[in-house]
Amino acid sequence: MTRTRVFYADWQMECCGTPFAVGDEVRWPLVAADREDPAGEHYGAGALVEHHGGPGHETAGRVRGIDLVHQEYLAHHDPLADEPPAPLPGTGVVLRATGRRLAPVPGGHGLRSVDACPKWFDAHDHEEPPPRRVPYRVRRAVGVLVTLDVLDAADEGAADDDGADDGAADSTDLPAVPDAPDGTPPRPRHPR
Repeated sequence: MTRTRVFYADWQMECCGTPFAVGDEVRWPLVAADREDPAGEHYGAGALVEHHGGPGHETAGRVRGIDLVHQEYLAHHDPLADEPPAPLPGTGVVLRATGRRLAPVPGGHGLRSVDACPKWFDAHDHEEPPPRRVPYRVRRAVGVLVTLDVLDAADEGAADDDGADDGAADSTDLPAVPDAPDGTPPRPRHPR
C-alpha cells in the first residue's frame, strides 16, 4: 500500500463525482500530477482525479484525510461597483459590462480539514458584499486535497491483466507520503 496526496478539483466533483468521507474506499481515474507545477494548481498533490480524458481504469484506495482547498483571487471588474451609465442618446438602452476576471493571488491558498468532500463547493466561497472597491478579494473553494492509501493489485483482489501502459497512475507512479510518528497523515506545507 502506498500513501499519496490526490487533488480532486471542484468542477470534477460537481460534474461527475460522488461525495466521499474519511475512511471510505474509493475508485478514481487518477493521473500523476506534473512534478513541475509553477502555477500551484495541484497544491502539492502527487496525483489528480481526471474524469475527462483520464485513464481507462480506476485506482482503488482508502481515504485517510480530506482538506478543503481555498484559493484567494483578486476580482478586477465588478459591475456592481460602478455607477450605472446613462442611456445611449435617443435609445433608452443602457449598456453595462458584466462578469469579472479573477486572478489568483500567489501563495493565497489555504487548507481546512473536513470529514467529508462536498458535492457542491459554492457554499464554501466568500467575497466582500457590495459596495466594494475594485479590485476586491474573492475566496473560492477550488477542490479537496485527499490523503489516499492506494491499494496494490493484491490488496484490491484484481490486477490489470492486459499489461499495457494506459497512462493511469498506479501505486508505483505516485509519490509516497510518509506517516507522521503518531500514524496520522502529514499536512502539506504551503506558504501563506
